[in-house]
Amino acid sequence: MPGSHHPPTVIVFGPFEADLQTHELRKQGVRLRLPGQSFQILKILLERPGELATRDELHKALWPSETFVDSEYGVNAAVHRLREALGDSAEHPQFVETLPRLGYRFIGTITAPTVETVEQVKEALPRDKPHGISWRIVVPVITAVLVLLAAASFIFSHRAPKLTDKDTIVLSDFDNKTGDPVFDDTLKQGLSVQLEQSPFLNLLSADRENAALKLMGRTPGERLTPEVTREVCERTGSKAMLTGTIASLGSQYVIGLKGVNCTTGEVLAEAQEEAARKEGVLKALGGAAVTMRSKLGESLSSLQKYDTPLEEATTPSLEALKAYTSGVKMWLFRGGTVALPFFNRAVELDPKFAASYSAMSAIYSDLDESARAAENAGNAYNLREKVSERERFTIDARYYLFATGELEKAEQTCDLWQQTYPKDYLPYILLGIVGSELGNEEKELAGFREALRLEPNIGINYANLGATYISLNRLDEAEPVYEQAEERKLDSVYLLWNRYTLAFLKGDEARMAQLAAAAIGKQGMEDLMLASEADTEAWHGRLKNARELTRKAMDSAEENDAKETAASYQALAALREVESGDREHSRFDANAALKLAPNRNVLAIAALAVARAGDAGGAERLAAELDKTFPLDTVVQRYWLPTIRASIALDRKDPNRAVELLKVTNTLELGSPTANLVIFICPGYIRGEAHLMQHDGKAAGAEFQKFIDHRGLVMNFPWGALARLGLARAYAMQGETAKAKSAYEDFLTLWKDADPDIPILKQAKAEYAKLQ
Repeated sequence: MPGSHHPPTVIVFGPFEADLQTHELRKQGVRLRLPGQSFQILKILLERPGELATRDELHKALWPSETFVDSEYGVNAAVHRLREALGDSAEHPQFVETLPRLGYRFIGTITAPTVETVEQVKEALPRDKPHGISWRIVVPVITAVLVLLAAASFIFSHRAPKLTDKDTIVLSDFDNKTGDPVFDDTLKQGLSVQLEQSPFLNLLSADRENAALKLMGRTPGERLTPEVTREVCERTGSKAMLTGTIASLGSQYVIGLKGVNCTTGEVLAEAQEEAARKEGVLKALGGAAVTMRSKLGESLSSLQKYDTPLEEATTPSLEALKAYTSGVKMWLFRGGTVALPFFNRAVELDPKFAASYSAMSAIYSDLDESARAAENAGNAYNLREKVSERERFTIDARYYLFATGELEKAEQTCDLWQQTYPKDYLPYILLGIVGSELGNEEKELAGFREALRLEPNIGINYANLGATYISLNRLDEAEPVYEQAEERKLDSVYLLWNRYTLAFLKGDEARMAQLAAAAIGKQGMEDLMLASEADTEAWHGRLKNARELTRKAMDSAEENDAKETAASYQALAALREVESGDREHSRFDANAALKLAPNRNVLAIAALAVARAGDAGGAERLAAELDKTFPLDTVVQRYWLPTIRASIALDRKDPNRAVELLKVTNTLELGSPTANLVIFICPGYIRGEAHLMQHDGKAAGAEFQKFIDHRGLVMNFPWGALARLGLARAYAMQGETAKAKSAYEDFLTLWKDADPDIPILKQAKAEYAKLQ
């Protein structure tokens, strides 16, 4: 239509060009890296220069379906990254001006929109005959061009994509023709990191890969040649395999990637990049990977949004990446304890290697080394600025879980993570953990079930789901979960421990002994099992045996450099001793644990033990330290501190104050307040003691009954046995003599082989005799 206006596709301002079609920002011809959200804001501002774009308007344009976006991923962050790319500032803006509490506007000078479309060319041409060219000649040429463009557009838009987001890709090991071992495994790991940025592509996990190798009669972790990769691909129902090569030509290196349909052998895509020197190999690999992502069907907008350069997403150091890769393999095949030295080596080589710190935070958390977990989670968080979007989610979630303890923020992060990467199983594990700590059974079960559905080839998913069924008293549902793990020949320290717990709850002493024997000599398993056996002995009042087993558990942990874990075992021993009436042993163990490793769990448990041992002043000092050190920690603030302060109130004969303090714990007290330690319903036990002091037998009985009703949650923690005695006292207070006698008999039966000199046992026998 004559006179119609077609908006330009390239807008020039200052030294910059913004291509609105390809979403590229260039400065003097050089492409700048700019996240998709930031470019979208630039596009909106450039299309209406000088006009206000409100924050709400920008938010809706960027995230039309989101009800919540954390500030890290919000409008502020997107504008900040835009300004960084433009070299602009909020204080002295040249291009993007902030209108306080309103929004933003573009204040730069647009010098030349670039005419791009054929229709614009037609309108730009003069109507006479410049330079002797007839418009009659130009029009057919333009028409032909338009036809060709339309045909090309039709063919491109109707071409079937190489892959869909439902298809799975198997990565082979690189064919390293250079002879340099630094490239072995390392390039595959780097390629995996680059490809996993994509929400579109779906890589076969190492666990599923190894499960397929087992079925093929091969060794898990075996090198994947193209031939082996193709068989793995076919066995797992994957669509494509991706092979890689690296060769050297003098000082130069050539990276080649090829994607092949596993079934037909059809080549789906190829890419090749060169590096002038060894230090440029990772950058070349990243470039080739991005090309493959595009050719395999990923959209341009997705590529722009999730395209962190490989050397930023991981490390620019090949040696550091090799150490990290070795750590990943060790973690997969031999456990976290064995993997730690490799991750440590990676950060020695590159102190800015965020992913390696993040991995160590997860391992230390699994080992109940909470101070080390928090330190490494904090290191990763401080270095997360340039990591990939996927790694950022991992780092943020672990930071909120392991460092600050902000469970709601961890939950929000994991919700965004699973929306962005719905095929990831890790956010569901973390959501299950959050549900567990918050006492939200529904979320805990849903998270662990989905994690197992998405990744059925790792032992921890079976351990988590089985443990949840146990905590819900659904023992018959837990056993099949563990049997499935056994059929798949999966291993995990927590599988063994959970099966021991299940055997305890079923009263199967022979099975318990068998499982305990299986843990002997196994790193990370032996100490946990010894500590659990100590709890079992204490459950039956055999405190001398319990002390000896705790000592062995501590020795085993310290041999593996797990000092915090050893201190946790000693703090738990203090809590066992104090409720049995042995205040002297309790104070000794609490103070020794604090000297050994005063991390969050040790501080909390020791403070509670000290309060129960009658040292109100010491408990107050520890509570103040806990409060100061962990001001944002959900469990500390809403579980541990109220329970400790309520115990101090009881020591001061103020049960009303204790009951009032414990109100805040109601929503969390049926959760798990510690990682990997058997200790539950502490607020309920203290509340029961407070009601006894108030002479309210009915209310006290309801609290102690929780330990029987939730026996799967309590497991073999000795307070579960002592709660029977509390229940007996509550019945006696109500004048329910028959029920009181029955409850006393339950307790005395459990403690029939107990050490005879335990103070609380002597008291129980005397109280029972008065009822006869």
